[in-house]
Amino acid sequence: MTHTEKQNMREQARLHRDRMNIDQSDFERVIDVFFEEVSLVSDQVIALYWPYGKEFDCRFLLDELVKRGYVCGLPCVQKDSRVMVFKQWTHETKMSKGAFGISEPSDSKVLEPDMIIAPLLAFDQKGYRLGQGGGYYDATLEAIKAQKEVTFMGIGFAEQAVLLKLPREAHDIPLDAMLTPQGLIRF
Repeated sequence: MTHTEKQNMREQARLHRDRMNIDQSDFERVIDVFFEEVSLVSDQVIALYWPYGKEFDCRFLLDELVKRGYVCGLPCVQKDSRVMVFKQWTHETKMSKGAFGISEPSDSKVLEPDMIIAPLLAFDQKGYRLGQGGGYYDATLEAIKAQKEVTFMGIGFAEQAVLLKLPREAHDIPLDAMLTPQGLIRF
């Protein structure tokens, strides 16, 4: 598959996502699904993201995890690297605009996540995700997996599933699970 074909696929997935009928309660329902389906240990570090544009809004889940005492981090893009670092987020964290205009913690400590929850445009039956195309999550996961075990979970809507196989490249790392308001899909 050519770069252009992959870009076209991203554009179609983005249009599909942007046209979906989003209900605010979906963002809250995902909290129940998460705590019912995912087994956590108390000292587990969970990395989420600050939504940009029409990405699934996981701030409700982020808020609930922090309220329940879990250590959570958000990705920060580093200059001249595709490997992101994760900085701790609490209700007091000061945020600033990072790369691509995405909000990130400005002065928090760097964390090593045990679980990374990532946004996506689409996902297939084998757990491969179609992201925005920067390769940041794949590079970051590769770096972390070289050091330790990490769970990689997508978050979004069941309607973002595609029946066809998404294009795969050698560096693409599949999801371990997909979290949706309708339930958790394990791969």
